[in-house]
Amino acid sequence: MAEEDGCSSMTEPQLEAGETAADGMISIADSISCESGQNKTDKVDLESNVELEEDVRDFNWRQEDVVRQELFQNEEEDDDDDGDSGTAYFNPDMAGTRLQRAERIGDASLPDTFQTNELLYYERFKAYQDYMLGDCKTSEVKAFTADYLEKVLEPCDWQAQWCTDVFDVLVEVVDVNYKALKAQVKLVVPLQCETRGCELTEEAMNILLEATLHKVPLQELRVVFDESGDFDQTALALEHLRFFYKHIWRQWDDEDEDDDFDYFVRCVEPRLRLFYDILEDRVPAGLVAEYYSLLARCSQKFQEFSSLRNGISSDSESELDNVSMVEGLRMYEQMEALKRKLRIIENPLLRYVLGYKVNSGQQSCRAKGPRASGGRMVHVVSVSTTVSQLQSLMADKLGPKFSGEEFEVQFHSEPLLAVSACYEGDVVIVLPGHYNVTSSISIPDSISVEGFGLPDEVVIEKKNKGDSFVESTGADVKISNVKFIQHDAIEGILCVRQGKLEMENCVLQCETTGVIVRTSAHLTMNMCDLYGSKGAGVEIYPGSVCSMVGNGIHHCKEGILIKDFADEMDTMPKITMVNNVIHNNEGYGVILVKPSDATAAQGEAAQEDTPSDEQLDKEEGKEEMKGEGTLQVDVPVIVVDDCSVKEPVSYSSCYVVPPEFTEGNDAIKRELVATSAKKQRRQKSRLKELGVTQADDNLLSQEMFVSIQDNQFRRNGMGSFGTFLY
Repeated sequence: MAEEDGCSSMTEPQLEAGETAADGMISIADSISCESGQNKTDKVDLESNVELEEDVRDFNWRQEDVVRQELFQNEEEDDDDDGDSGTAYFNPDMAGTRLQRAERIGDASLPDTFQTNELLYYERFKAYQDYMLGDCKTSEVKAFTADYLEKVLEPCDWQAQWCTDVFDVLVEVVDVNYKALKAQVKLVVPLQCETRGCELTEEAMNILLEATLHKVPLQELRVVFDESGDFDQTALALEHLRFFYKHIWRQWDDEDEDDDFDYFVRCVEPRLRLFYDILEDRVPAGLVAEYYSLLARCSQKFQEFSSLRNGISSDSESELDNVSMVEGLRMYEQMEALKRKLRIIENPLLRYVLGYKVNSGQQSCRAKGPRASGGRMVHVVSVSTTVSQLQSLMADKLGPKFSGEEFEVQFHSEPLLAVSACYEGDVVIVLPGHYNVTSSISIPDSISVEGFGLPDEVVIEKKNKGDSFVESTGADVKISNVKFIQHDAIEGILCVRQGKLEMENCVLQCETTGVIVRTSAHLTMNMCDLYGSKGAGVEIYPGSVCSMVGNGIHHCKEGILIKDFADEMDTMPKITMVNNVIHNNEGYGVILVKPSDATAAQGEAAQEDTPSDEQLDKEEGKEEMKGEGTLQVDVPVIVVDDCSVKEPVSYSSCYVVPPEFTEGNDAIKRELVATSAKKQRRQKSRLKELGVTQADDNLLSQEMFVSIQDNQFRRNGMGSFGTFLY
């Protein structure tokens, strides 16, 4: 009976103390084994008792293996389908730890910890999806998290560093409160700590622990490194918890109205993907700064709103409370607007088609303007050259065009150095050669960059990562006869942020994204070849002017992407597309991104209900009956230029093109005109609400210049033209 009492005393208190599921099942196995051993006690001698105890221990270890495999390993069929299940750390058959040691830099008195902050995307993804959160709702996140920690965390008797902004100190965990996400700890003596800007003694640390009831947040604990592998699960679980509440969870998620939807799919996955896109330099620095700024503003607004809401009495009808309620509604609308912007940036697709709008005002450097002396400089770029090349340069370029007294000549070995040395009106002539640059080329002044030779002979290649390759912000910039090769540029091989850029006879070999024309920028692109973009070959933003004649755009994800935003103040771009050949793109030859009617109405709901298009049409018809004194808005017109007069005739005009290759021209024109007309009606309605009965010509400069003809669309994966509604 003594042995039976011993087994019971070990089993029952463990279960009541909230041991892990694995420990609980092992304890039950212990109890069964002990009872079996007790039935044979009267029939065996002392030697056989020893053998029985060994058998019981073997049985316990087998039970422990089974439980761990059930909890932490996928089935063999899943492993075959997905070779990397993300659970290798939990395999009990692997002897020793599978985690790396994180060696401390600084005070060597503290022991090393596990290296867990360099996990890959798929490791965190599977941990949250398969173990921690699953398909829980937002309101169930805390319960699911506590259940996950209860399964994998060692309940006691492990050492960790308690890490704060002020100190790191070695403690021992004696108990864990899973629901509160806190651990009860005691100080390890002698004191082992590292402080920052203060001094701590053992007595002071004990006083601090007593003040916190010896309970510290689990996120602030880092498990001490152990080669046995017994604490791998604990170290990883704390890392997943720490990362989740630092980078994924938001204060306002608890109050999410979409509680019926899967929290992992709706919030965790896009935020996790954004974190790693930022970590791997896939998002422009300006957009990253904008995102964190929005996040900080939304957090501050939520705290202000929560404080105001908590101060309002539910049964009070005082004037002060009524004012507070109005202020609360205003703050709530502001907070919802910030949250919508955050969701746009967090969603990978919307981040691509819409998110870069918030970064459109970025400018890398300031224009220098003209030289104080009034002179102009010709910058010749060449690593090495021959006498015959110099003679040709003098005879063909420098002599006929730059022989005046105001011109001087400078020689450079790199294009970046030449452009950086330019003032307004300077000219850069790049001699044949292959030039490698490691940073972006910013052109803030009105200059001209010319390749002296064919584009394939004058090659500028970017090696390192960066937001963009070439950025143009000058008032009148010209680039000709140059081939650009892009590697890892995030925001495009060429970005026209503002001003005017004229490109002629250039080759653009993209690797990530293509040419971007920002709002209010002007691009003229003639006789160029663009290919290889993983996004759109050319992205055209609202309010821009884009003229493309005789270009080839091919082997991109999309040929040309035209962006339209829900804000009615964003004017449609003015586009000229003549004699372009758009072929072999993965998606559409030309795609228009625009808001759906529901999205447009939602974007305006914070201010006032927006009438539907049918209502706007009826009101417009009534106003036309009223005569003068009402707002007059012309429907956008299609201007079809006569190529023989205004545009050069390209090779595509010299022979008859089959109609199936040109049918996309009319579809593009119809859709752009209809979209622009709808925005004019919405803007007209908004002006009426503001009391404006007669519009200034500049106020309603929505007339869209559309010249789209003789373009050829060949072998595009999804057709010549399509629309994307968000």
